[in-house]
Amino acid sequence: MTHPKPVPSEPVGELFRAAFRAHPAGVSIITAVGPDGAVGLTASSVASVAVDPPTLAFSVTSGRSASHIAAAQTIVVHLVGADQLDLARTFADPSAPRFTDSMEWEVLPTGEPLLRDAVWALRCEVVHRAPLGGSVLLAARVLEVRSNPAGSAPLVYHDREFHTLLEGVPALSGR
Repeated sequence: MTHPKPVPSEPVGELFRAAFRAHPAGVSIITAVGPDGAVGLTASSVASVAVDPPTLAFSVTSGRSASHIAAAQTIVVHLVGADQLDLARTFADPSAPRFTDSMEWEVLPTGEPLLRDAVWALRCEVVHRAPLGGSVLLAARVLEVRSNPAGSAPLVYHDREFHTLLEGVPALSGR
């Protein structure tokens, strides 16, 4: 088996960014309650960490929403589908209005904002925060899971663009 060799001609940071631009990631919208109400952002860094107890992890960088989510005790991680592309773009744009009357959302009895159309919604308790460079890595224990039976194909982020995966088309195997 051959192993990839380091490419010394570019700084590691640039190569790191290039590597992850080529690596597709699922798209999520993370919401919480900040001092002035509901906050949210689009993330592609959500990962499953453990099943027992169910735990996920993600990172946030700078910005008002990110700082409020990093400080929140509870959050909702929405795994969005292709039919939520406009919603993902809205929450990715720091200047876009969020939680408007035209969006399908509500406040849960526990206080967190819930986007009703998400394919999956995971209400979580943040159990660990670790500052890393200009980001904060958060680990969160899943307290409740909601699913939307009318959900669509997954939405993924690849090479700085949103894409969808076709349902029913198997991945190539054995290579």
